[in-house]
Amino acid sequence: MSHLASIEALLFVAGEDGLSLRQLAELTQLSASALSQQLEKLAEKYTADDDSALCLVETGKTYKLLTKERHAEILRLYSSTPINQSLSRASLEVLSIIAYKQPITRVEVDEIRGVNSSGAITKLQAFDLIREDGKKEVLGRPNLYVTTDYFLDYMGINRLEELPDVSSIQLQNEEVTLFDTETDMA
Repeated sequence: MSHLASIEALLFVAGEDGLSLRQLAELTQLSASALSQQLEKLAEKYTADDDSALCLVETGKTYKLLTKERHAEILRLYSSTPINQSLSRASLEVLSIIAYKQPITRVEVDEIRGVNSSGAITKLQAFDLIREDGKKEVLGRPNLYVTTDYFLDYMGINRLEELPDVSSIQLQNEEVTLFDTETDMA
């Protein structure tokens, strides 16, 4: 059996969890350098094959098989991502604050937003996008929240430093509208 086929089978079975270089090396009994060469070959194979819907991606120090971007529309027709349907604007706002300010407490998130964020934090934890990461050493010892490895995977990045630099974002209008009056006032 070829090493390439073994790696492909392992990545296929691992699904969205993927496998680290170390895990793949242990399972295939290949050295890290030999394994890296095989992963490059597999990535090139998928890139060159227009009849394949797959590509090899590394995110969060994990290798996984994903579908090529050009198949996004057909996949959207098949099924829309539950998380995209379920995250409200409030949850996305809280997630953004946590991503950029972590570790941060719920009270600190509330102060930034001006409203209570406990419901959004609970939902983000249920989706495994954020997690508790200790306690802040202040009166009451509130929980500190940080993003998870799944957040990195969901965003398609390896490190938080790859998030867009918010200081470089320029607003077209100086005014930011948080709510669409037609959809949020109903």
